[in-house]
Amino acid sequence: MIKSFFASRKWALWAYGGAFIIIIALVYQTHLNVAINNWYKDFYDILQNVKDHNIDEFWDGISKFLFIAMPYVLTYMFVSFFASHWVFRWREAMTFEYLKFWQNCPRDIEGSSQRMQEDVYRFAKIMESLGVQILRAIMTLIAFVPVLWALSEKVDLPFIRDINGSLVWIALGISIGGLVISWFVGIKLPHLEYNNQRTEAAFRKELVFAENDKQNFAQTPTIIELFTGLKINYYRLFLHYGYFNIWLISFSQFLVIVPYMLMGNGLFTGLITLGILVQVSNAFSQVRESFSVFINNWTTITELRSIHRRLKEFEENINYRGKIFRQIFNPAREFSKAGLRF
Repeated sequence: MIKSFFASRKWALWAYGGAFIIIIALVYQTHLNVAINNWYKDFYDILQNVKDHNIDEFWDGISKFLFIAMPYVLTYMFVSFFASHWVFRWREAMTFEYLKFWQNCPRDIEGSSQRMQEDVYRFAKIMESLGVQILRAIMTLIAFVPVLWALSEKVDLPFIRDINGSLVWIALGISIGGLVISWFVGIKLPHLEYNNQRTEAAFRKELVFAENDKQNFAQTPTIIELFTGLKINYYRLFLHYGYFNIWLISFSQFLVIVPYMLMGNGLFTGLITLGILVQVSNAFSQVRESFSVFINNWTTITELRSIHRRLKEFEENINYRGKIFRQIFNPAREFSKAGLRF
């Protein structure tokens, strides 16, 4: 999965050059995000003390926001567009790398064609979304942890105000606690997703065979049996996703008010202004969401684990790992092929 793209000279420029471009774009996007967070303080301080400011300062604040927001939108669009192309090259590399081995495989595993087409596609699609989110979370943490650490001096609650960087530690603690609970609540989901893909593959295979031979395939008893297995697994999946979503949504909604609970006391004692409160709220949310990137994408990660398991089984069936190992010690086979591909 990984080696077909990142260990290939054919795809090296796309693999590493493309990753570098995405990282640079995300660094710039994070810089703009910090600028927006700083804008919050000045703008909301104007709104809190309208008697000390005039309408020109208000419109000046609006124009500053647009000056920051428009490049942010364009950068976000570029990252999304370029990452889609980058990951599609990854899919292409995987597909044709697998194809060489699969064509010489004497015995197929269940759902080989589906694993070659749909599972590789879904793997690439998830890696595009999840990979960009993880990179963005890392950049955000690098940029916002110092900001939130400095803003922790504004906390005016007993005990908490005596802890250096208290807001950072609270965000980290909440995220780790949420991740552990999410793991326990959703512990059965990866296996159910894997079973779901197997039952779907068996049902699809029977229908595909019936396209050319309806006399021997897709008979009513067989279809009922296959669909019953499919239905039972889906019902179990719905149940487990149901209580997992209850936990996830409740946790997310609670986190909305956490920064206000921490900073509200300082607002009413005059230690902070409304602008600082909004700035802290945004910075806390940025850091907490970055720490919680795995919680927020738990269902996606569950699906990815299932796909990874199926592709790993497929690689073992076509002896992909064994052949790759031999290629490493026989470089004349692959690396004699010259050329980099766009």
